[in-house]
Amino acid sequence: MISTDPPILSVRDLSVRFGALVAVNAVSFDAMRGHITSVIGPNGAGKSTLFNLISGAIRPSSGRVVFEGQDVTGAPPYRMLAAGLSRSFQITNLFFELSVYENLRLAAQFLEGATRALKPVSRSRLAQERVERLIEQFRLQHQAHELAGYLSHGEQRRLEIAVALACRPRVLLLDEPTQGMSHADTAETEEMIKSLAGELSILLIEHDVDLVMNLSDHVVVMHQGAKLAEGPPAEVRANPAVQAAYFGDAHHA
Repeated sequence: MISTDPPILSVRDLSVRFGALVAVNAVSFDAMRGHITSVIGPNGAGKSTLFNLISGAIRPSSGRVVFEGQDVTGAPPYRMLAAGLSRSFQITNLFFELSVYENLRLAAQFLEGATRALKPVSRSRLAQERVERLIEQFRLQHQAHELAGYLSHGEQRRLEIAVALACRPRVLLLDEPTQGMSHADTAETEEMIKSLAGELSILLIEHDVDLVMNLSDHVVVMHQGAKLAEGPPAEVRANPAVQAAYFGDAHHA
């Protein structure tokens, strides 16, 4: 059954140029509330740049980003976070010299608001409750007081997703969450992402084609900075242009 609800996130004709290079060229798509929308494509297709445009890390040359009906085009990352959009990064982005608990605690402090920022940490009950919930949800109880730098790669990636969720976003952008993971860690992360969908909307960049096809409600394919195709996973996989530009390359790599 096709949803009649409005999209939680709409990207319209989004473009960015760096000198003569058009890195993202007039890309449009919708992400529906509670769904997993995946963006795939060969290396250099513009996927991470698209995420940077959506999350406010880069200002677009043209086009619009509409989040929950509000035009947020070019809003800086802290404003996007305040609006309810959070992201993880392709390269692990943690405070390695701090513990798992402290990484989560810093991220969750956002829930206390600016007026409580100078109060003692011990009085930040909202943040503490959120951290405890995330440690349990992501099965990090045994690592809670370990330094993030001592975690395995899979544990660090899992912690980074937990950090991105600490402020209770409504949209979560995940950039290559399984990059460098073992098969077991990838399977565990896939189940975790599935469990998150519904309570929030997920926008995913991922190279693992099988994982994308298993997880996604909607797939957007990029090629050379532009949108090549979009649709349900089975429809996208059967698209001859997509097979030629992407899946064929992936299977012969």
